[in-house]
Amino acid sequence: MLRSALVTASRSPRCRSLVEGLPLARPVVGRFVAGHDVNAALRVTRTLARDRLVTLDRLGEDTTDRARAGSAVAAYRTLLATLAREGLAGRAEVSVKLSALGRALPADGDRIALDNAREICAAAAVAGTTVTVDMEDYASVDATLSIVAELRADFPWAGVVLQSYLRRTEADCADLAGPGSRVRLCKGAYDEPASVAYRRPAEVDASYVQCLKALLAGQGYPMVATHDPRLLAIAEALAARAGRSAGDHEYQMLHGVRTDEQRRLAARGPRVRVYVPYGAEWYPYFMRRLGERPANLVFFARALRGR
Repeated sequence: MLRSALVTASRSPRCRSLVEGLPLARPVVGRFVAGHDVNAALRVTRTLARDRLVTLDRLGEDTTDRARAGSAVAAYRTLLATLAREGLAGRAEVSVKLSALGRALPADGDRIALDNAREICAAAAVAGTTVTVDMEDYASVDATLSIVAELRADFPWAGVVLQSYLRRTEADCADLAGPGSRVRLCKGAYDEPASVAYRRPAEVDASYVQCLKALLAGQGYPMVATHDPRLLAIAEALAARAGRSAGDHEYQMLHGVRTDEQRRLAARGPRVRVYVPYGAEWYPYFMRRLGERPANLVFFARALRGR
């Protein structure tokens, strides 16, 4: 119920105006979002890159204006060129949402998003880094996987996100576990009906483990995205059982969440990548983070009370 309420709030212009207008919200948002512009994101990236890897996400989604989609592409091109110029491309990649690149446009949205994603991938190739395509709600899964398949024809390193709370994901993991495939596995942050998604946390976790088994037993590059200590331990055990070395898979966590554990895990040897979002369009992302963990909501409420 909490997730449903917060996902609904993430789409509410009235709630958005209220939260964005609260001065006390800004330092709390700053825990999860690197800042409003690329310079702020780069400052965070330079610090994290000392001992971890980074994936940068310029926030924005559900774009219904072609010019805004074009602006997103230009911003990613600038970001990638800067990463290359500063010698950070070997430590940082980018994540993109297809709805930010025009997939939601009423006419030919999928083709526009594909063309825009190709342009970003081409810029990443020049910079010497990679791109991961974020997964959004259930209705977008088939289109996202189709676009990623087309991208991989020219950019075989293009990655994609799969969400274990969807009932279809174990089969998708088996399909995408082939050579060269990069898959980030997360639990999922959207509110979906029981007909397509597991609703109980125990079911989501059980699906996560089955999906991990499929990815780790395959020939691709699994990206294990979780903060759950139990799932992290299971992932490490499964990786060892599958004969995985430190360089052929990685662990991913969100900026601002369990940072001490991020450092401890990286110090033990595994590759750890931090998902760093930035940009003015932080509100929907922030509300989903609150819905994922009750502790995040408590932290936010206390901050708003000035405690």
